[in-house]
Amino acid sequence: MNHADGGTPAPGIRVVIVDDHAIFRSGLRADLDPSIVVAGEAGTVDEAIAVIAAVRPDVVLLDVHLPGGLGGGGREVLAGSVPLLGSTRFLALSVSDAAEDVVAVIRAGARGYVTKTISGAEISDAVRRVAGGDAVFSPRLAGFVLDAFGTAPADIAGDELDRLSARELEVMRLIARGYSYKEVAKELFISIKTVETHVSAVLRKLQLSSRHELTRWAAERRLL
Repeated sequence: MNHADGGTPAPGIRVVIVDDHAIFRSGLRADLDPSIVVAGEAGTVDEAIAVIAAVRPDVVLLDVHLPGGLGGGGREVLAGSVPLLGSTRFLALSVSDAAEDVVAVIRAGARGYVTKTISGAEISDAVRRVAGGDAVFSPRLAGFVLDAFGTAPADIAGDELDRLSARELEVMRLIARGYSYKEVAKELFISIKTVETHVSAVLRKLQLSSRHELTRWAAERRLL
């Protein structure tokens, strides 16, 4: 099944759901926040590439193990779609939390990876964060990515770290691992507002513009 809704686009974040199980697509569609508009669906690699190119959504929710791809269905969709698109971002969904699956799809161009055990509220939050430019992973999965992309130890610039307070360094590490502001607040016993203040300070001091850049920055320096 595959469709792209016609007419004037509805407001909100527009997504395409790519999964070979129609029941899962229906359930996911029903669980998403009303501010997230499902603009299209696909069940195969070829359908996905066609729908994504036609709809040009903000975010694609992509099953990693979609059948029909030579090198893994999810990676085939990414390879076929990414060169055609500008601002569209990909969030991988999977029943697998295996390190090789996570790293492979991130290398292919996905902005985040979550397992299918995630709740409707959590996936909606992940969609919003990915649409906003963040990299989104569950804490455990983030470690796989950081290990894979930081295998060659880089010199840690002492002057960069000296700009951060001890608390800012703690916040930076958790945020770079994929924790939400709420999770960081709970972990460090501080308010969400305080977390937001620390994140803003960290990005300003390190001259970074997003959580995605922060994750890469931390991984390159083997800080996590």
